[in-house]
Amino acid sequence: MSSEQNKQLVRRLVDQAVAQHDLDLLDQLAVGEFAEVAKRWVRPFQSAFPDFEMRVVELIAEGDTVVGHFKCSGTHLGEWLGVPATGRRFEDVDEIYIFHIRSGKLASAFGVEDNLTRLHQLGINPGSP
Repeated sequence: MSSEQNKQLVRRLVDQAVAQHDLDLLDQLAVGEFAEVAKRWVRPFQSAFPDFEMRVVELIAEGDTVVGHFKCSGTHLGEWLGVPATGRRFEDVDEIYIFHIRSGKLASAFGVEDNLTRLHQLGINPGSP
């Protein structure tokens, strides 16, 4: 696949699977265990933040690797990390992910999220249970 096709694959992940809460689409977009791993990560987050939004800021692709910078927002309406819903909202929290593509499908991902900013905006003290 071309770099542009690989970026479109990541865009489908964000715009359809995550934004439209269609995690079953991961079975089509991903290969191997990655679909199930991604579902186990995203489902609880979507439960805690049902209006969760993930916006693509930039996608950079080279070969079978795509790096994405995303801005995320959502309202804390369910338990997250053992913390009951605060009803507060986080806005434009940065996330950076590196995706690896194999045979035209997502094979793995590694990411860094600015959870400190997210926790601060939600009024959650990171040192408390």
